[in-house]
Amino acid sequence: METIMNKKFLSASLLVLVLSSCGSDNKANEETTFYKKESVNQKKLELSIEASGIIEAISSVEIKSKASGEILLLGAEVGDLVNKGSILGQIDQRTPKNILDQAKSDLEASRVRLENAKSQYDRGKELHDNGSISDKDYEDIQESYAQAKSSVVRTEVSYENAKIALDDTIVRSPVQGTIISRPVEVGQVISSPTSAVGGGTILMTMADLSKVRVRALVDEIDVGKVSIGQIVSIKVAAYRDKEFFGTVSKIEPLAKVEQNVTTFPVLIDIDNNENLLLLGMNTDVVIEVLNKNVTLSTPTMSLRTRKDIYSAATILNISKETIDNFLTEKVDGENFNRFIVIKDSKKGPELTWVKIGVSDLSYVEVLTGLTQKDTVFILPSKSLFDYQQRFKERVSASFSFG
Repeated sequence: METIMNKKFLSASLLVLVLSSCGSDNKANEETTFYKKESVNQKKLELSIEASGIIEAISSVEIKSKASGEILLLGAEVGDLVNKGSILGQIDQRTPKNILDQAKSDLEASRVRLENAKSQYDRGKELHDNGSISDKDYEDIQESYAQAKSSVVRTEVSYENAKIALDDTIVRSPVQGTIISRPVEVGQVISSPTSAVGGGTILMTMADLSKVRVRALVDEIDVGKVSIGQIVSIKVAAYRDKEFFGTVSKIEPLAKVEQNVTTFPVLIDIDNNENLLLLGMNTDVVIEVLNKNVTLSTPTMSLRTRKDIYSAATILNISKETIDNFLTEKVDGENFNRFIVIKDSKKGPELTWVKIGVSDLSYVEVLTGLTQKDTVFILPSKSLFDYQQRFKERVSASFSFG
């Protein structure tokens, strides 16, 4: 921004110099003005960051079958919106059903054995209490009864597992969402080793597209201006006349470096109730990092530091002694949020310290040091001033006669 402003000063100065030189000798010798003045006033400061990004799902779910066998039914295709609990697939049930029947039969048999063992235990206890059987015989009866109870527990577990395995042949949607991929077809045989973490064949992938996310890559120079909750404007090529809005939800800490350009992924959440935004769409993103009405503002070009105040003040004929006396004061926050401004007064140009707030690069918020009644001087940098002086001398020499 400073470069742009400097160019403006240069262009204006060159024009003044050329016009002056093309006139009479008296006009050619007139003093050129290297500054302008501007009043301190209220202003709305706005600043935005532009970036590009891609639309992606906030979250997606892989639908896997816990059962193995032939796929007999697939209940949805890519693009279908399905409700939670909807049937998405069915696997051949013959083997799981046979296992369930066997488990049921084993359970019934174990329960009969338990009843017999219980009767023998009750009879054995009575005989042992009467002294009719030995301790060894009674211990054998107790052991048989315990084994029968254990057998019932095992067969009950096997029966419940068999019922679960049969239920697993029906694949249902765990959430409401849209099918975004389906890599299998009816008739395909799948194998699902459920003992392995993440095992099984993916039947479908689904996502909730009522709210999507833009992954925008923001330049490292600008990422420090981005914060959670900022409003973002998004446009896509498919709907150039329509503007979408979202909010910054996350700034990822790991940078991406491509062709020596460093960027940071910024995640932006967008409501997609109309289902217009599709996954993979390219986007143009404008992140609003500043939108504030300030009571007092001054141009950034009016701010000076200890290093360049001498050259700027010289243009306004402020003496070195005056500057030296002014700079004896030590000010906290110099070059951070406190700068020197030259304001106009009844006595002429006057140096003052100002404390600044937010900035849109062209103007800054003034917190202390100036009032709405003040007018400030806007001056070029020392290098530009020196160049203007040299240019003026060259032009004057070129148009001098006699």
